[in-house]
Amino acid sequence: MAALSVCVGTVAAAPASDGTRAAPTTSTSPATALDPGELKSAMDGVHRAGVPGLYAEIRDAGRTWRGASGVADVRTGRPVTPDMRQRVGSITKTFTAAAVMQQVEQGRIQLDAPIGGYLPQLVPGERGKKITVRMLLNNTSGLPDYTRYAFPSLQDMSPESLDDNRFRQFRPAELIEMGVKAPPAGEPGATPGVYSNTNYLLLGQLLEQVTGTTAEEYITRNVIERAGLRHTGFPARPRIEGPHSRMYEALWGLNDPPRDYSVYNMSWTGTGAALVSTMEDLNRFYGKLLDGKIVNQLSLAQMQRTVPVVALDGSMIEYGLGLHKVGIQGCGTFWGHDGTVWGAGTMSLTRADGKRQMSVAVNLQRWNKPDSSGKPQHHPIDDALKTLYRQAMCGDANAQAKNAS
Repeated sequence: MAALSVCVGTVAAAPASDGTRAAPTTSTSPATALDPGELKSAMDGVHRAGVPGLYAEIRDAGRTWRGASGVADVRTGRPVTPDMRQRVGSITKTFTAAAVMQQVEQGRIQLDAPIGGYLPQLVPGERGKKITVRMLLNNTSGLPDYTRYAFPSLQDMSPESLDDNRFRQFRPAELIEMGVKAPPAGEPGATPGVYSNTNYLLLGQLLEQVTGTTAEEYITRNVIERAGLRHTGFPARPRIEGPHSRMYEALWGLNDPPRDYSVYNMSWTGTGAALVSTMEDLNRFYGKLLDGKIVNQLSLAQMQRTVPVVALDGSMIEYGLGLHKVGIQGCGTFWGHDGTVWGAGTMSLTRADGKRQMSVAVNLQRWNKPDSSGKPQHHPIDDALKTLYRQAMCGDANAQAKNAS
């Protein structure tokens, strides 16, 4: 299992098990900066490459395009639509980080204070004295991710524990304990950091400690509602409320055909990756956040101070306090996050000037089957998604492809 890490935070998908048809684009807005035909073509390309269904909202200078391609259910052929709700995975981390920064602004949390001073029972001893709140936020704490311990069969290349835990109610403390007791991923404060969901469950417990309410309730009132989001929230039960797609998990070919995990108890990830949202809400949230409407400008500047972090798929990313920084040559600097949970992947990025936004959801994950050495193999879906993201963020995917050839 060494070459395959569980990425609750990087977008992936998997091939459909039967022939599926593309759903029509549901709405477009005339705009010179948005090419509806090229965007729809790029989405159809991802569907043809093997993703059963995907949907998106793209914004440019006040103009909006929404589109969808493929199906929400491979058995019935029910089409996906752009307004569907999605489990957005580690995009949740930006919401949690914003909530923490609000408490920093109020003086209840200090960024460079040791977490052991707030939660000595969860991170005891010298470790608790060395790891600061900032280190949790930017993934430099050295605490490893707990996911492989919560789903132990993954270490034996088996999906068994995904099914065993479908309705299990985890407690944050038991998940945190798995991460704290595991071999360290690095020294506190060292870079590059190592991406870890353990950090964000601790931040959720920190919020509860200083606010006197559950982290989910605080984030709902002070982040979600402040941003004016109408279709975003922490799930109260395993089934998603409102229109949504089934969510298919291939688990690097271990599930063949991919299994539907759209009904799942999300207590296994909580304030790290449990939120449900829509692409419209995500664009609205990141627009408000980067405009200083959720946290103040000083807090936002702290969130945008990045360090190198090794993601769970082994790639290197620039990570701030709950924010990714993505630079695209000739296109600009984008801020946001991506996320996956079992069967669902989402990417949401907003350009630094706030004028260009992209939120994309796919309903299949971990499609890359491993080679004999255990390394995930390249798949046409990877290229198709890259083309879509380039078209969505920069509007010139075809030009880039021609230049590359």
